[in-house]
Amino acid sequence: MTTSIKQTPPSTSTKRRMPGWAKVVTAFVLVLVVLFAGLRLAVLPGLRDLFGTETHDRSGPALLTSIQDMSRYDAATGNFQVVVDLEKDAKYLPDAIRGTRTLYVGAGTVDAYVDLGTLGEKDVTVNSDRTSATLRLPHAVLGKPALDPDHSYAVSKQRGLLDRIGDIFSGNPNSEQAVQKLAAKHIGEAAKDSRLTSRAEANTTGMLKGLLHSLGFEEVTVSYGA
Repeated sequence: MTTSIKQTPPSTSTKRRMPGWAKVVTAFVLVLVVLFAGLRLAVLPGLRDLFGTETHDRSGPALLTSIQDMSRYDAATGNFQVVVDLEKDAKYLPDAIRGTRTLYVGAGTVDAYVDLGTLGEKDVTVNSDRTSATLRLPHAVLGKPALDPDHSYAVSKQRGLLDRIGDIFSGNPNSEQAVQKLAAKHIGEAAKDSRLTSRAEANTTGMLKGLLHSLGFEEVTVSYGA
């Protein structure tokens, strides 16, 4: 008589053992999670100093390249602020894939000045007893806009996936040069529409009259023209 022995397959409910390398990786990941969580939540004292960054200024000395003699009188300064909303899109790709949008607050100044270095003998007339003087000056002009880095900042930056990947390999990631140039352009245009040059001419007139009156001139006339 033959007795058959039937082997029962192993139960599917039996858990497989985790390989040793998997345990090591899991433990390592858990340690990192705990460390960084403690760093962010300040749970572990002294850990922030351990992983903190240090800034080292290894810049070379500044070199004087040139000197320019200035003959202009800076008579007025305008303070401006502009919000730049710069968006760049790809033609056939959605913004989530390719495209950037930057919201930037630009603060800067524009000077208005009168160039006194162009005055000639015919532009200054003094009477014989030196009691009256007439000056003819060129009109005030605007200088270049100067952005203030302490009060200019990016509010938000949105970049598509391809742009984010490009930032990784770029030598100048997240460059704000484009919005800074645009902010300076808008500030310069606003200065042209303002009465900054008129204010500069009025201030220059007041300065010259006060100076010449202190030198004994009783009547001082200042005019502006080419």
